Amino acid sequence: MENQEFSMKEAMLFSQRIAQLSKALWKAVEKDWQQWIKPFNLNINEHHILWIAYHLKGASISDVAKFGVMHVSTAFNFSKKLEERGLLKFSKKENDKRNTYIELTEQGEEILLKLMENYQPKNFLAFKGALPLKNLYGKFPEILEMMAIIRNIYGEDFMKIFERSFHNIECDFVEEDGKIVKISPDTKEPV
Repeated sequence: MENQEFSMKEAMLFSQRIAQLSKALWKAVEKDWQQWIKPFNLNINEHHILWIAYHLKGASISDVAKFGVMHVSTAFNFSKKLEERGLLKFSKKENDKRNTYIELTEQGEEILLKLMENYQPKNFLAFKGALPLKNLYGKFPEILEMMAIIRNIYGEDFMKIFERSFHNIECDFVEEDGKIVKISPDTKEPV
């Protein structure tokens, strides 16, 4: 690291600050996430795989591992468990026999949609922690610096999928009676 534009002390302080803040935030997020998905007999990896499969529409196991930030064997093993429960189906493509692809089954999509419908923001510590900022500034924090760091670590493809999932929710779902519901693609009416 020749010609470095930072001091070692500055670098260490940043690294420790982000490590400790990330660990504290993850602990709260992990607890909230587990409580949200518990009634559906899912763990975090399984829910994340369903989420990725929904937004990527035919993701390879490699894609799931990459975008789920998990090892390929973890992505495969948890996908296999979801397949055994009838929530995912595995396939190979004619022009790509090396990769295994996953798709949500009707039952898998139904569970994912029910999870979205059952989302209760008051049960999420990170949401409650950000609410005072929303009240003060009129919007939730966009966390642009964090996104820039993640982009530099995982790359542009990761961020495209990240943004696609939020774009899909913006375009394909509405709030109805305090619940998030999918819009029917044919009628643009809530399902």
